[in-house]
Amino acid sequence: MSRFFSSKYSGLVPYTPGEQPQDQQYIKLNTNESPFPPSPMAQRMARQAAGDLQLYSDPECRELTAIGAAYFGVDREEILFTNGSDEGLNFAFMAFCDEKHPAAFPDITYGFYPVFARLNGVPYEEIPLGEDFTVNPSEYMGVGKTVFLANPNAPTGIAIPVSEIEKILISNPDNVVVIDEAYVDFGAESCVNLIHTYSNLLVIQTMSKSRNLAGGRLGFCIGCRELIRDLNTIKYSVNPYNVNRMTMAAGIGAFADREYFRFCCEEIAENRSRSAEELKKIGFLMTDSLANFLFVRHPKIGGRELYLKLKEKGILIRHFETPRLKDYNRITVGSAEQMKTLTETLTELLKEYT
Repeated sequence: MSRFFSSKYSGLVPYTPGEQPQDQQYIKLNTNESPFPPSPMAQRMARQAAGDLQLYSDPECRELTAIGAAYFGVDREEILFTNGSDEGLNFAFMAFCDEKHPAAFPDITYGFYPVFARLNGVPYEEIPLGEDFTVNPSEYMGVGKTVFLANPNAPTGIAIPVSEIEKILISNPDNVVVIDEAYVDFGAESCVNLIHTYSNLLVIQTMSKSRNLAGGRLGFCIGCRELIRDLNTIKYSVNPYNVNRMTMAAGIGAFADREYFRFCCEEIAENRSRSAEELKKIGFLMTDSLANFLFVRHPKIGGRELYLKLKEKGILIRHFETPRLKDYNRITVGSAEQMKTLTETLTELLKEYT
């Protein structure tokens, strides 16, 4: 870092994104991207919007907000669109956390939570997952902190029942509970329907995964109008034009094309189930994932070694070096063809260890 870099960030450890290699063509199963292109309707509307890029985008995202609100059955004042769900999460740390309102989240979860906490000078508690990588909801009940829970969790894919989340909400009436539902559309239950019951609930979702817009950078927050008003205060103090014209148009098209959305989600869920069974046949152990990825280990080969051997074969998966995760890898669920290639390659690789 330069001598000009502020000392308040001297201890900041930035988030490490998944590899985006440019040296060769890989089967990319490392960053939880969709194997499917955006909806044809989303593509067409984004192309049309490109003709007006000389103009600022609508800071209120009025058309997108209207279609999103109708889709989820909420009022327009109860939804806010952001530049990816990461921006929404950062807004939440800025709006609802401080020295008197520290954050709490699992020790194994989305890696941006501790980054946002440190970036914003927020004290935080990391609550350990169980030996089976599950969240124990009772450890968040009455915790008296702003709670951040990815549901399903990452990188494990394990979901918490909504009934348990309700207990967390009830027991922390003076703190916001943020439920990060990046992967909810692949088999878990959403908490969106609870926002009219619990004024301390904020649900954050992304259009990167189930709506195939990872490169578009579009997310949204849903909560009572008071919480959304708070987030808007942050937004208009940081980046009023946070969603660009092409992304906004793509989002409108993606919401409108419900049939394509259902097709993509069902295909990924089916590929996940089929691939899990095939991997179990060759000795892999895994969590019960309801996300668009599998979290796996094999008793005969270490996680890093497996990651490197697959990379040599032109297949990228995600490996984590932390002690509790070092034997595991996270594998994005790709197309049926990609997953078939993966299982065939793994079957051949594992012959060396029999």
